[in-house]
Formats: sequence, C-alpha cells, structure tokens
Amino acid sequence: MLDEGYIKYQSSWTETAAPFPAAAQQLEHWRKPLFAAGLVGHYEDLGIGFGNISLRCGKPGQFLITATQTGHIETTTEQHYALVTGYDIEHNEVSCSGPSQASSEAMTHAAIYELDPSITAIVHVHSKPLWDQYLNRLPTTNPDIGYGTPEMAREFRRLYAESAFGSQGIAVMAGHEEGLIGIGTSLEQAATRILALAEN
Repeated sequence: MLDEGYIKYQSSWTETAAPFPAAAQQLEHWRKPLFAAGLVGHYEDLGIGFGNISLRCGKPGQFLITATQTGHIETTTEQHYALVTGYDIEHNEVSCSGPSQASSEAMTHAAIYELDPSITAIVHVHSKPLWDQYLNRLPTTNPDIGYGTPEMAREFRRLYAESAFGSQGIAVMAGHEEGLIGIGTSLEQAATRILALAEN
C-alpha cells in the first residue's frame, strides 16, 4: 500500500522569494536524470508526486529541498524548492521558507543530515523493481515505520549505527513501499549511487 505525498509533520511555512537559486540549479541538474529514469515522478492514478532531493544550504542545520508535490514537473526552477530553516523531530515540527512548502519527506532528510556533518546531499526515489530487488539486501528500515514521521527519523539513526548505511550510502525504506534513500558527501555522489542501482 503506497503511503506517499502527504505532509505528516506540523509545517510552519513562510512564503518568500526563492532562496539560493544557484543551489536550486545544482539540484535540478541531478534531479533531471532521476526524473528521466522514472525515479522521481507522479502517480497518475493517485494524483500525487513522488521523489525528492536536497542539499545542505544556508546556516548550519538548514537545507534546500524540493517542494511538496513537484514530482510531476519535468524541469524544476528555483520556484520549486524550499529552505528548511528549522525542525524539531520529537515534536514533529518543520519550519521552512520559499515559494512553496517543503517536501513531505523533509523530516526524514533533517534526521539523516543530523547523522553526520559529511552528509551534504540526500536523494529519495521510488522504484518498485529496485525496492523488490534490494529489500533486506541493502540496509533496510523497519517495515512497521512509515515515512515522514519522528519514528522514521529515529529509525535512520538506528540504521546508521547498526548497518552499512553510512558506508554504502543507500537504504531501502521497508515501511514506505518503493522508497529508497541515497546519501553522499556531494550531490553527485548521492544521485549517482541511486542511478547506478537503476543501471545494473
């Protein structure tokens, strides 16, 4: 059962001009091949988008991420990104600014950035074939934990401590059907780790 696209955290959004347009261009550069591969996109039957990408940006703890429900957009601009300016995992709160609200996965991205300062980019994609192939073969989250929740945030802490997620840079989200996460010390590394799976 797909559970996608809906913001589950308490969102505090300040509508502003597009933040960090140069960083948005970098994100679009790597989002483009992910979109072309069908790893970011839109479920036509459900009317919801899937997949998102982010990059550390701004002050410590902040990052630029695709806005909610942008999966259907073939070519994004700076108008399609939001800056996460603060968050509270335990209280399930995210603050963001930009032309649109941050992705429903913003909480999960925030938790992963907390794991290691060397993580500078995160890619979240959907692929049923890859999910089926790598479930429990690559580091895999608990199937009872859904996306975008404080529980998922805590689950990535566990996974980082107890598995090869930190070194391999890829995780399968068992409780988020079709979902995979790629991390990297650069946007290129995070994206190419996922793209390499798709090419194999």
